[in-house]
Amino acid sequence: MVRHDHRVPAIDHESDVPVYLQLAAILRGQIERGDLAPRRPVPSKRQLTQEYGIAGGTVDKALAVLRGEKLVKTVRGRGIYVTAPEERS
Repeated sequence: MVRHDHRVPAIDHESDVPVYLQLAAILRGQIERGDLAPRRPVPSKRQLTQEYGIAGGTVDKALAVLRGEKLVKTVRGRGIYVTAPEERS
């Protein structure tokens, strides 16, 4: 039987890697594994700030990185969604 670990990955505030890049890496991994599915919303800024204990601006910067990688997109009036693989090229 395969067991999945659904604990929240930790942000290391002592790391030399900026917190926003750590969050971007966590979310990128969730997208690549399919934990965040294509065409589905990314957790809200409020959820992410509470879950990871970080500032809203840090979440914005992480999402900007993922937007630049075409892994997520903003849908006006609806939120931020994971892009479908065909939208990423």
